[in-house]
Amino acid sequence: MIRLRPKSKSKDPFVRYSVNAFYHFTDLRNLAMIREHGGLYSLHQLQEREIEIPIPGGNELSHELDAEKGLDHYIHLCFKKDHPMEFVARQEGRLGKLIYLEVHPKVRKFDGVRFAPDVSNKTGVCTHPFEEALDLIDFEVLYTITDWNDPPIQERLKQAEKSELLVPDHIPLKYIRNCPNG
Repeated sequence: MIRLRPKSKSKDPFVRYSVNAFYHFTDLRNLAMIREHGGLYSLHQLQEREIEIPIPGGNELSHELDAEKGLDHYIHLCFKKDHPMEFVARQEGRLGKLIYLEVHPKVRKFDGVRFAPDVSNKTGVCTHPFEEALDLIDFEVLYTITDWNDPPIQERLKQAEKSELLVPDHIPLKYIRNCPNG
């Protein structure tokens, strides 16, 4: 197995593995609304504030499942610029020109952040308080160079890419690094 060592000996795995962003995928046509309203909001907050998403990434079923599990109160972030739900949204034609917004890793310290080890609204998936989930995140396969031709490594990566960071209610614009004007 090819492996690149972590860059630091810090006890904080986000420092040790030099994690510099989480990601939120959206259609480019949503950027003006994100800027206008000062960042990303959970589906619940968008509905409360009567903010309409120009091009929603989730479909009606996804939104219903989120609401049933209380996940509509969270902004869903992924650990890499690759998430199975983005692929599905593109295949179903819900997203056109895609952008992965880079969200500052400080959001992991917001009150109420949770972790899902798989697509969060999938049946049987439990979420965990973030501070209790650090042992569940496969930092090695997400943030080091490993032998991605090795089938067990491929499976670990495939699973890790499904995981989500769930941030309650709102991520202010100042935590989004690449929300360009246009």
